[in-house]
Amino acid sequence: MALTPTQRAEARSIATELSAIARRAEVLPGSITSRVTHCGRPGCRCMADPPRPHGPYWQWTRKVAAKTVGRWLTPEEAADYQPWVANDRRLRELLARLEAIGTAAVEADPRSTRRRASREPRHQP
Repeated sequence: MALTPTQRAEARSIATELSAIARRAEVLPGSITSRVTHCGRPGCRCMADPPRPHGPYWQWTRKVAAKTVGRWLTPEEAADYQPWVANDRRLRELLARLEAIGTAAVEADPRSTRRRASREPRHQP
């Protein structure tokens, strides 16, 4: 099964970008968010009018064995690791594009239609 010249060019472009991300090895799954909290103590600034919540506190969350796991980060760590999370998302986008190229190639393969037709059940009168 052959790819079209356009599909080959796109696959080469994706491979180049994947390689650049892999060389840096800065990939982090999950997300980094900032959180603010209210402690609820009377007289605290978080309970004032207007309220001034505590924080922001930075948290990295991800899934491990189908459970959400979190870790608190310093503001500096959050700034440093945010591009790593962006790299993880970019890798997933690139892989989805490669999968789409592969799917399109298989769907365009003329042998697929013959195979599909031969597997259909015969209609009996």
